[in-house]
Amino acid sequence: MDRARHLAEGAALMAEVEQKLTVCGGNWETLVNLTGEKLMFNNMTWLGPIKFTPEEQEFAKEIQKSLGLEPKGLDETIQPWAAPKPDPEGGSTDVGDVSWQVPTLSFNVTTAPLDTPWHAWPVVACGGMSIGHKGLIYAAQILATTMVDLYENPKYIQAMKEEFEQKRKGVVYKPFVPEGPPVIIKK
Repeated sequence: MDRARHLAEGAALMAEVEQKLTVCGGNWETLVNLTGEKLMFNNMTWLGPIKFTPEEQEFAKEIQKSLGLEPKGLDETIQPWAAPKPDPEGGSTDVGDVSWQVPTLSFNVTTAPLDTPWHAWPVVACGGMSIGHKGLIYAAQILATTMVDLYENPKYIQAMKEEFEQKRKGVVYKPFVPEGPPVIIKK
């Protein structure tokens, strides 16, 4: 946000005009809970990777070919666990805001071919068939096994809460979206 303000100020100075920066929406960066993420990753490795049929792999490769991509198919591996990068790559999610209110966990599973664009037809095509269904079931299994761990071992919950409080220390969450009903501007 500070960078955006500086850019607006600099552009206004160059153009010799006044500027006003108005935030219409926004999201906080996700506050990652490493304790919970590691617990989920352990369940993912315990479950093992998703296995796709030769027909599902061929379907994925045909989608990739239609997009001009290398036909690699579907990823059947579990990526090694790694702490998140300090400055993660693009995207936005309101889950970031939630993560400053309560410890929040996230993970990814294969539901579409490698390198295909998200929020586009290839994901929809795979979501309505066995590829998406396998990803859905696998994600549910990861969530269920993690919930069993949390239920059976309250020490995990305590450790997640402690990490959460330590990371939030001194930070007051204030959403970028202003309170109250949306304001409609008529022109």
